Amino acid sequence: MVAGLRVLAVDDELPALEDLAYLLRADPRIGEVAMARDGAAALRLLDRAIADGRPIDAVFLDIRMRGLDGVVLGRLLSQFANPPRVVFVTAYEEHAVDAFEIKAEDYLLKPVRPERLAEAIRRVCVASEAAEPDPGAREPDTIPVELGGVTRFVASTEVRYVEAHGDYARLHTATGSHLVRISLATLEERWASAGFVRVHRSHLVAVKHIDELHIDSGRCVVRIGDTEIPVSRRHTRELRDLLVRRARKGQGTGA
Repeated sequence: MVAGLRVLAVDDELPALEDLAYLLRADPRIGEVAMARDGAAALRLLDRAIADGRPIDAVFLDIRMRGLDGVVLGRLLSQFANPPRVVFVTAYEEHAVDAFEIKAEDYLLKPVRPERLAEAIRRVCVASEAAEPDPGAREPDTIPVELGGVTRFVASTEVRYVEAHGDYARLHTATGSHLVRISLATLEERWASAGFVRVHRSHLVAVKHIDELHIDSGRCVVRIGDTEIPVSRRHTRELRDLLVRRARKGQGTGA
């Protein structure tokens, strides 16, 4: 669990701001609470916190404020290199769509109930934990390639799809391709845990880079960027089911 969160409460009504800060300080997961009376002051405080090397973890933000309102401020925060988590705290329900688009962690209605605030803090903690690097995570696998007499290492994370060329394989990345002496079967086994699946006897694809899947008159293809890759009949159902599961998982995460 993330402990000692540094949070910022923003509301242009002082009594509401003080009540929210009081409730936040009462939660043992909160380490420090800063306050701002408007959006401009909040931005200045956030910038100063970043400059001091002590960035704010989450912003509990009113929506209807004079000057820079909460929706506009939330959109600005989402453009930060490492944006703080946003929890909207408002008396108005009609801004829920804005909160969803900004990917706010939660949307609380005033008057704030302690149990709902506790749930919002829990969501911030979970999101913060998920964003932290895992020291035990494996580095992506790399393959050496020759380019103009210089050896470069291409990481599996850079590769969008792989095309078989006999005993060789051509690795396709966003910036070009590289022919390496390794079989497609070897790469299929080596990169299975990195999200690569065989879709054809001559193609291996990174599932995360698939933009579209088309099935027409029994013929199936996937599109990665501007490239269409054939999917063999025996791999079609497995790939389709995999993409559906990933889509459902993504919707569940964002809910």
